[in-house]
Amino acid sequence: MTGTPAAPDLGVETTALVLAVLSGLFALRVIGQILVVLRAPRWLPPMDQWYSGLLPYPRLLATQLVICLGMTVLIGGLVGRAGWAVGPWPVVGAALVPIGYVYAAAMAVRYAVRMASRPDQRWLGGCIPIVFHVVLATWIVVLGAFWRAS
Repeated sequence: MTGTPAAPDLGVETTALVLAVLSGLFALRVIGQILVVLRAPRWLPPMDQWYSGLLPYPRLLATQLVICLGMTVLIGGLVGRAGWAVGPWPVVGAALVPIGYVYAAAMAVRYAVRMASRPDQRWLGGCIPIVFHVVLATWIVVLGAFWRAS
């Protein structure tokens, strides 16, 4: 056992369902950002709330689409009980769980730094990228917990 907190031991169906929900949330973020770029509807936050600017938007969008595709393929593999998706991958899973926790912790630090440096945007200003990085970190922890238990 590693020194990281225990992640729940989930079955393949539950893992696939949880990963699908998290993937759906991430996909909604990608779709929302595309809508803001193309139409800027008033009911969605402006682009500066969706996008930190670290990558040019076309490259960010391409990366997000690849992530969505990878998530979909892996979930499909779990649902179909494909050996490459189901495992056993205990060593990989044992590595993914702490990676996911570190990723989530880094986002907590990012949030604290943002709130300290941008008091005009407390409590939620510019948090969309941070929240969805936590969604991705959770996805990694869930998959790691499943593979670790395999």
